[in-house]
Amino acid sequence: MSTRASIATTSAAVIAIALVAAACSKQPDNTYQGYVEGEFVYMASSQPGQLVGLAVQRGQNVPAGAPLFTLESQSEADAVTQAQHQLQAAESQRNDLLTGKRAPEVAVSEAQLAAARADAQRLQEQLTRDEAQYRAGGIARGQLDDSRANAAAAQAKVHELEAQVQVARLPGRESQVKAQSAQVEAARAALAQAQWKLDQKQVRAMKAGLVYDTMYRAGEWVPAGSAVVRLLPPENIKVRFFVPESILGTLAAGRAVTLHCDGCAAGIAANVSFVSPQAEYTPPIIYSNDTRSKLVFMVEARPQPADAAKLHPGQPVQVTLQ
Repeated sequence: MSTRASIATTSAAVIAIALVAAACSKQPDNTYQGYVEGEFVYMASSQPGQLVGLAVQRGQNVPAGAPLFTLESQSEADAVTQAQHQLQAAESQRNDLLTGKRAPEVAVSEAQLAAARADAQRLQEQLTRDEAQYRAGGIARGQLDDSRANAAAAQAKVHELEAQVQVARLPGRESQVKAQSAQVEAARAALAQAQWKLDQKQVRAMKAGLVYDTMYRAGEWVPAGSAVVRLLPPENIKVRFFVPESILGTLAAGRAVTLHCDGCAAGIAANVSFVSPQAEYTPPIIYSNDTRSKLVFMVEARPQPADAAKLHPGQPVQVTLQ
């Protein structure tokens, strides 16, 4: 028998039993048999690892944010440390570009400039003396030309070193700063990704609820995405019951119902949350106008979270329409 056929047979059997029980108990027309069902939350990690700590056990109620389990995380912790160092290095390089050369490097350039100025002053004075000697006929024209060339070269050296000092005091070029800033952002994103993977190794409850089951024991290997804890938040508890086609038009989301169960001291208030648009039959049967009385629709109702803790998945209940 296929899985789909098995599910269909089981569903038909549940409906048939509910209607037979209703007929035998001669319950009021507005009362129907149903059962409790839970929508479980499967708590898993996106990362694989060995289970090193299970903080909860079956049957325990946990608040939102409570730790559930921890996976081994040495590799992820090392990745976070590496990413932190890479970010620090990238930020240091960017700061270095923004501040220009270091003070000792600027001091060297300034000392070279001072020496060049002194040399230029000396050669300019020598040129002045040679020009006087030339006018007096004391030196040849070639010596005067050499003095002029030396003085001009010394002055050009001064201008060169002045420009170098100015450049040494400037920050890095804009394109270099932008490129390094991009490296900083990339390193920051890598750190955030590494931290996220590390955080995934410790899973906490997203909502308060009952620990319905645990799937692994400490020391076992847990694949990525494999649920370790199965939670049942109280707001995820609902009741399913089936009504005949004849009253379907009177049902809508929000309609009040009362739930009765064995051991419940009083009725539990609930509201219809879903009315199935798809019809079902009590036994598998070919539809005809003569068999419309066997046509039923599934309805779901949800109690308030405070009352839901009184109910348990699989528990039979009676549902009275208000």
